[in-house]
Amino acid sequence: MFTSKSSVYKDGDAVIGGFFPLHTFITDSDINKPTETIYTQLKTKNYQYVLALVFAIEEINRNPYLLPNMSLGFDLYNVPYTQWMTLKSSLIWLTGLNKYVPNYTCRRQSKSVAALTGTSWATCAQIATLLGLYKFPQLTFGPFDPILSDNSQSLSLYQMAPKDTSLALGMISLILHFSWTWVGLVISDDHDGIQFLSDVTEAMERNRVCVAFLEMVPVTTVSYFTKAWSYHRQIRQSSADVVIIYGDADFLLGFTISIDQDSIIWKVWITTSQWVINTEKNNFLLDTFHGTLIFSHHHEEISGFKNFIETATPSKYPEDFYLAELWNSSFNCSISESHYETLETCPLNASLAWLPRNIMDMSMTDGSYNVYNAVYAVAQTLHEMMLQQVEMQPMWNVQGLTFAPWQLHPFLKNIQFNNPAGDQVNMDQKRKLDAEYDILNFWNFPEGLGYKVKVGHFSPYLPKDCQLSLTKDMIEWATGITQIPHSVCSESCNPGFRKSPQEGKASCCFDCTPCPENEISNDTADLDQCMKCADHQYANVERNQCLQKAVTFLGYEDPLGKSLACTALGFSVLTVLALGIFVKHRDTPIVKANNRVLSYVLLISLTFCFLCSLLFIGRPNTATCILQQTTFGMVFTVAVSTVLAKTITVVLAFKITAPGRRIRHLLVSGAPNAVIPICSLIQLTLCGIWLGTSPPFIDTDVHAEYAHIIIVCNKGSATAFYCVLGYLGSLALGSFTVAFLARNLPDTFNEAKFLTFSMVVFCSVWVTFLPVYHSTKGKVMVAVEVFSILASSAGLLGCIFAPKCYVILLRPDRNSLHGFRDKVHPGSNKPS
Repeated sequence: MFTSKSSVYKDGDAVIGGFFPLHTFITDSDINKPTETIYTQLKTKNYQYVLALVFAIEEINRNPYLLPNMSLGFDLYNVPYTQWMTLKSSLIWLTGLNKYVPNYTCRRQSKSVAALTGTSWATCAQIATLLGLYKFPQLTFGPFDPILSDNSQSLSLYQMAPKDTSLALGMISLILHFSWTWVGLVISDDHDGIQFLSDVTEAMERNRVCVAFLEMVPVTTVSYFTKAWSYHRQIRQSSADVVIIYGDADFLLGFTISIDQDSIIWKVWITTSQWVINTEKNNFLLDTFHGTLIFSHHHEEISGFKNFIETATPSKYPEDFYLAELWNSSFNCSISESHYETLETCPLNASLAWLPRNIMDMSMTDGSYNVYNAVYAVAQTLHEMMLQQVEMQPMWNVQGLTFAPWQLHPFLKNIQFNNPAGDQVNMDQKRKLDAEYDILNFWNFPEGLGYKVKVGHFSPYLPKDCQLSLTKDMIEWATGITQIPHSVCSESCNPGFRKSPQEGKASCCFDCTPCPENEISNDTADLDQCMKCADHQYANVERNQCLQKAVTFLGYEDPLGKSLACTALGFSVLTVLALGIFVKHRDTPIVKANNRVLSYVLLISLTFCFLCSLLFIGRPNTATCILQQTTFGMVFTVAVSTVLAKTITVVLAFKITAPGRRIRHLLVSGAPNAVIPICSLIQLTLCGIWLGTSPPFIDTDVHAEYAHIIIVCNKGSATAFYCVLGYLGSLALGSFTVAFLARNLPDTFNEAKFLTFSMVVFCSVWVTFLPVYHSTKGKVMVAVEVFSILASSAGLLGCIFAPKCYVILLRPDRNSLHGFRDKVHPGSNKPS
């Protein structure tokens, strides 16, 4: 119907050709029947391109300041789906004949100056192949395609649309705004789709958004509908509630039709302004695509365009058979038998404004806005050329214009102007700016009436935190969804947990694992690693907060410290009592026989050994830190060296009996007692070196106890500490060796055996001390050292002096010369 003419033509001094996809072929493959073309259908929404062209030309022709004394006309052609029909339209436009004779025109003088093409890359590239041979300027109104600009064969081609390099970033910003991390991708399998896939996946990886599924869909209609069920099954089965759809207008239309025919799939669809709904679908109240979010190029509203659409009628533009066809299909007009394209019985005052928005949008679409700017770009170019020719030579003659279309290129490629809406138009393809986007929300109403509502804006030129602005309260979601959809592979981990990746799955799929000891994860969800608390803090039970550690030490208030202090004082009192007993009974045989002086020295040193343990209890300070180890080392050295002196005395007393020998003289003169000052002097030297090089100091232990900072005394030089301890151990080992060798001597009151046993206890305590000391921390470490001091001191006190005090206090009969003789030689009245 209405196909007797090849084009819609309106004359002018300069004519702009327009190649618009106004008809589509409906084939059997589209409705699952035998393959052949059935009929053609007018793409109602695409007719707005024609309206935008006519509106711009009329606006320019009325403008006395732009192209004065010169009018613009147009020559409109339909661009069908097939490649051959596309070339056919362009050949007709070039030759003026329905017969295709290359390099020939029946027109006496062609007024054509430029061509507008779109919307797909394939259409533009095919027409550019032909028009490029004749250097005709070709202005495309479809989405910006980098290949069209980079192709050296498209030097005569100009793209009106801004660049879409920030489209992927805008979509991901929207996704992040709603905390969606599990998103599906349905993308056309062509070069434009592959470029978008690269951009969007890079943005997703950078922002930790995962691809739930990826479907690269063929752009050919037959291939798509043949495999549509497999693509839709993937979409239905995926747990992702958000799907990004990208492709040209034909691809997106095919996708929407196949989805509607297949089943209802409730998802949040994110797409571009190329998306259109299927106007032939059933009249669902709320369909599959209700709530779709659409990224559309931002532009100011063109004043007067809405009124122009409302007043456009077939009677106003009788040459436009496309408008007549639209009128016939929309208002059920009848056709005059005498005039095939004359409409009758149409409703009075019928207007395109009566049509639903999904059929005829009253606001200017992205493609129509590009058409509008393209017409003004041609007009501005002609205006510049006209001014230049006025300066050089008269411009008009009887033949009309004196320039050819190829002469427009030097002016057209550098033209830059502001359109009537105030938006800047830049024809330099290399300096084109990225687009800003309006975010539209598609609402579906009864009878399939669709409406797009602006709910947000995205601008790549603003600071990152301000690029996206959104009015969430205005957004309508898919049917049955009353709250913001939740599209994640795994639910966010609660505070106190961290993400643990699931093997073989995307990073957005994870398990939640409790944080390790002393690590937390706070209100920030989905952390890969928990944060370790500072040294002065510890994690609470929930592992979501670091608390301040309490300062502690082995104090007298502590039960352990109190017990050790009482034990030290108790043993100190016992030692003083033993000393008192020995002093009181100093003239008895048992005290005399055990070297009274050495016994006094040993008891006094043991008293200080018990008391020095108190230096380890209480809040450490500089003085106590220095005195702890040095006092311990010195008093124990005196005690052990005294035991060594006593042992040497016993050995000399029973091994050297010959009168007059020099060694006997040494024994009588008390020379063994010199061992004490000599050994103590060596230990004093070691302690002096220790204090002079790296003395002990106050330190804190933040790791020993979970919720406490323990104040301890750092030994400064560990080497010096172990030298002091090692020297003390050497003395103890020497004393044990000598005592062991003298254990069977007939010592008075078994002194040699008591010394041996005491050194066994002493060495056992300190040999056990080393591994236990190194396996403990904090207060326990200090307690272990205090316990070792008390245990070893108590061993000396108990093994050496307890038997003697027992004899003195409870067996006085044995503490006499007669008892001594009976003990040495039972039944004899004379000592041996």
